[in-house]
Amino acid sequence: MKVLNLRCGNGHGFEGWFGSEEDFLDQNGRGLVECPLCADRVVTRMPSAPRLNLSGAREPAPPAKPENPAKSPAATPGDLQALWMQVVRHAIENTEDVGQRFAEEARRIHYGESESRGIRGLASPEEREALHEEGIEVMALPIPAALKGPVQ
Repeated sequence: MKVLNLRCGNGHGFEGWFGSEEDFLDQNGRGLVECPLCADRVVTRMPSAPRLNLSGAREPAPPAKPENPAKSPAATPGDLQALWMQVVRHAIENTEDVGQRFAEEARRIHYGESESRGIRGLASPEEREALHEEGIEVMALPIPAALKGPVQ
């Protein structure tokens, strides 16, 4: 099993597990490898050093991470990506997916025609602007493709 450090065209870093180097090259060449954050399929392998434990000595424990990485002046891009993924997962777990009916359902909730609840779905930029003009606050939150369905 090969664990590779990968990066998408948008600069997101992630790991990929493959049976061999050839498996990675084959899957990447066929567009099957995609970024779990933005679904970009332009993926490159990053250099990595093999970890060899020849002496039996233990690796020192990594420094403790702050409670809220976004407030830390030393927050890394990986910390921010992890925090963003937590926000997205929280939104998915605590809202109802209304799909293409988002604008219609947001209006029904706003005008008291439907029960008040958190919803998510799809809306065009024009629909979002129309909702905003009616005083209905909405926020665009891109959801990574990996979280839209079952994760394998």
